Amino acid sequence: MTKTTNDWWKGAVIYQIYPRSFQDTTDDGRGDLAGIAQRLDHVASLGVDAIWISPFFTSPMKDFGYDVSDYRGIDPQFGTMADFDRVIARAHELGLKVLIDLVLSHTSDQHPWFHESKSSRDNAKADWYVWADPKPDGTGPTNWLSIFGGSAWQWNPKREQYYLHNFLKEQPDLNFHNPDVQEALVDVARFWLERGVDGFRLDTINFYTHDAQLRDNPGLPPEQRRADTAPAVNPYNHQSHKFDKSQPENLVFLKKLRAVMDEYGAAAVGEIGDSERAWELLEEYTRGKNGVQMSYVFDFLSGEDLTAGRIVEVFDEKARRAPDGWPCWAFSNHDVVRHMSRWNLNPAAAKAYATVLMALQGSVCLYQGEELGLPEADIAYEDLQDPYGIEFWPEFKGRDGCRTPMAWEAKANDYAGFSTVKPWLPVPEAHRALAVSEQEDDPDSLLNHYRWSIGLRQKHPALRIGDQTAMKAEGSVLSFRRAAGEDKLQIRANLSNKPAAGLAPWQVEINEG
Repeated sequence: MTKTTNDWWKGAVIYQIYPRSFQDTTDDGRGDLAGIAQRLDHVASLGVDAIWISPFFTSPMKDFGYDVSDYRGIDPQFGTMADFDRVIARAHELGLKVLIDLVLSHTSDQHPWFHESKSSRDNAKADWYVWADPKPDGTGPTNWLSIFGGSAWQWNPKREQYYLHNFLKEQPDLNFHNPDVQEALVDVARFWLERGVDGFRLDTINFYTHDAQLRDNPGLPPEQRRADTAPAVNPYNHQSHKFDKSQPENLVFLKKLRAVMDEYGAAAVGEIGDSERAWELLEEYTRGKNGVQMSYVFDFLSGEDLTAGRIVEVFDEKARRAPDGWPCWAFSNHDVVRHMSRWNLNPAAAKAYATVLMALQGSVCLYQGEELGLPEADIAYEDLQDPYGIEFWPEFKGRDGCRTPMAWEAKANDYAGFSTVKPWLPVPEAHRALAVSEQEDDPDSLLNHYRWSIGLRQKHPALRIGDQTAMKAEGSVLSFRRAAGEDKLQIRANLSNKPAAGLAPWQVEINEG
């Protein structure tokens, strides 16, 4: 059950729902809010504290809802505001907090704000987006790159200026140097808090402000490039992103947003996308009471194998660079290859990693279908929906492989009970065999192991909020201690397929005292 105090988020387990792929109730092949309400009993049965719902706002869906054209509207494909109210009511009945995904760094180019802003250089919202004159040779104002490929600047003939877009050109960046923009976005947050939400997942939290002087990013030597923010084939990784994002002015806005959230006892988890300064930003954004409570980190979401040594390395780095920061760990989400495939896990390994995740200090995000052990789906090019994958195919196949519909009932139909019609993405046969219906009554299933491991975390204050000490790796064996008052636990985990240090392959040993 969810904790009732304002620090319920500390050590919480949050279940991410990608609404388009959760449950279809309108027979259009896409999930909807009514489907979320219908399936919340399953989520509550896991023992999690909260749900995070990916965007459902009015949108042209160029980036599947992460391009918002009305922050206060529900896109018709997901239902109505009444449907959203039913989600809130049902979640609260089940003891679940509700976080919604706020995308504040940019809007859709179909947002009324942008339509007005682009109409002239002297309208009321002319400075609500990031506009700049070209260089003398007509090229973009800076060398900044878009994560989705190409320049981060798009020419607008009406204003004869470029506008900034860190993602798709249909996603213009808001100008956070304008206090009116900040106030408008704080009002958006207040609108949803009044509606009953318990907080937010804040998309791309470090992209809010840019360098006001519009300085070029320096290059990054090959040996310093990392592929945890963008895939290795993306030249975005060739720059040191000192000026296009992660500016200190972000903290000014976060302080305003936190003040409003505190009025409602709400909490937020921010997504930090920065391969160079992620830990320092975690510290800045979550330390004290002027930022967000917790921040999403990517260390366990990258393609790097998660060995015992790697886990120790990550926590050592956190201790050194973000000692007071509060992370939110995840193995899978809607943007990365599912970890069952990324780490090539068998069922025993998946159980071991789930147990370790629930024993680590910090909060935790789970991604829908993770509890079933769903592997990454292999999506044919002709079935691709993700513009990111289409741009970088075939070296990077995009994000559709982790976004396929949830598998509920193996024998319901060809679509595993998600819909009665062909869904927006295929349902792999391998997923149907792992459906909830096939695991529900099997005490040895991965689904029931997730319930057990989450229950263990909820039972022990040491695992939710306790200190974490003596972490070390000896070969494939990870060991550490957790303690909160008299509740003390020693954890040892063999993260390999061979016996080690008295532990069987993939065995996790947890002892009290």
